[in-house]
Amino acid sequence: VQLQASGGGSVQAGGSLRLSCVVSGRIFSVNDMGWYRQAPGREREPVASITSGGTTNYQDSVKGRFTISRDNAKNTVYLQMNSLWPEDTAVYYCSANLRRHRFAASVDYWGQGTLVTVSS
Repeated sequence: VQLQASGGGSVQAGGSLRLSCVVSGRIFSVNDMGWYRQAPGREREPVASITSGGTTNYQDSVKGRFTISRDNAKNTVYLQMNSLWPEDTAVYYCSANLRRHRFAASVDYWGQGTLVTVSS
């Protein structure tokens, strides 16, 4: 199983970026998917999550600016980030809780991270 994140880059404050993360490999089912971020010198923190049914949850600082969505047919999760602040600068990681086959336990998998840099 691999999670491939893309879409990071450098933008000015107020700009937008859209992150994507594709889950590939032998998969039976994908449960929750989400995005985390880690800024320099700080611990990794949750940004947003979405259940298989589409229920979303956001960190307070990104509510109203970021939108998480997913395409279950493509095993892909997205993070639309608008009105970016310099404080959003971080490496963004996607995660997926999934089962590789019918009788397997659910396990968390992580992507490699994509860098988002917001300049003032």
